[in-house]
Amino acid sequence: QVQVVESGGGLVQAGGSLRLSCAASGITINNYATAWHRQAPGKQRELVAHISSLGRTMYADSVKGRFSISRDNAENTVYLQMNSLKLEDTAVYYCYAGAWGQGIQVTVSS
Repeated sequence: QVQVVESGGGLVQAGGSLRLSCAASGITINNYATAWHRQAPGKQRELVAHISSLGRTMYADSVKGRFSISRDNAENTVYLQMNSLKLEDTAVYYCYAGAWGQGIQVTVSS
């Protein structure tokens, strides 16, 4: 059974940084594509960043140049480094690695 647990969220001021972690079990992440999505209040869930099994990455236009997705195969963990955070980055962030995580809140304050 695949389980995914996100961590690293919280409250940060605009312009700051956070790193989200997504620890997976029951799946070997480097064999699969994994992704981070987010859902802001009143909005649909949207794809933020994706990393393929080959390590190719893609990003939503709104986060290009600010966010970076990576993985540590030894730790079976996917990361989302978020820099230069903006108010509009406030959302619940979800990791998908064969299953959805429970989501983690990221709040950016002015």
